[in-house]
Amino acid sequence: MGSNTQPPGRKPAAQSIEAELAEVVAGLRLSREVTHKIRHRGSVRELPSRPELESIRDGLMAALFPSHYGCPDLTDETIDYFVGHTLAQALSILTEQVRRDLLFLPPGANNLPALDHASLIVSQFAAQLPEIRGILAEDLTAAYNGDPAASSVAEVLIAYPGMRAIIHHRLAHALYSLGAPLVARLLAAISQAETGIDIHPAAQIGPRFFIDHGTGVVIGQTAIIGENVRLYQHVTLGAKRFEEDEHGVLIKGEPRHPIIEDNVVIYAGATVLGRIVVGHNSTIGGNVWLTQSVPPGSFISQAQNRLTEV
Repeated sequence: MGSNTQPPGRKPAAQSIEAELAEVVAGLRLSREVTHKIRHRGSVRELPSRPELESIRDGLMAALFPSHYGCPDLTDETIDYFVGHTLAQALSILTEQVRRDLLFLPPGANNLPALDHASLIVSQFAAQLPEIRGILAEDLTAAYNGDPAASSVAEVLIAYPGMRAIIHHRLAHALYSLGAPLVARLLAAISQAETGIDIHPAAQIGPRFFIDHGTGVVIGQTAIIGENVRLYQHVTLGAKRFEEDEHGVLIKGEPRHPIIEDNVVIYAGATVLGRIVVGHNSTIGGNVWLTQSVPPGSFISQAQNRLTEV
């Protein structure tokens, strides 16, 4: 006789696993639909797609810098065709992602159908791309001029995480400002995962911005950064405290991050917290913990932990 007979009272292994799996699926449905339901307004299932946004990002970067992020063998005769084709594809996919983003707006926030509103946002975004590229060219020049280790502008553009992060931010900030905050946040998250630099898309950053090395840099939602500012690794522009309403619920969107004026340098490991102002032409030394405003032309030293005007 064969040895494949099951002991009395024991189900075949496949049936047992099937039954256990059915219980798990039922438990997950109960959590998802009843006990721990977190779906937006209880119904929204369509979410912006991170893989799609990575594809859009690649297309936008190729359109902005076709020789560096597009095709290596483009010519004067083919480059405009490549840019137009690449941009058309990216913007088409972006329209659907923005439509999904708009499903998260409060009811009545816009009178247009979601697809029409998304098309309008993407059209306005596309119109800003030449200006965005111009600002990025200034950022690129500032990075090359500000780093003695940079051998070429091309090296900065394709190899520096700080430059890659600011490209993401310029694109995300435009979308955030036009009314696509979730898509913008996902672009920022993609950038953070790739570069180790975390910039909220609402942060306002002027031209000629340079992040050297970059790992661990955090720039909060309401931060305002002027022109020609340089940050080094592990700099935090954060909030000192979070305002609450009378019920103890955090108030969202309140100005709570620093204002960094023009021509400021902040060295590695500095932590600048709260709605304070760092005056123009100031230098914040490494590992400084700063929670008060400083006037223009200041030098803040961690070693002495005191303010010196120069």
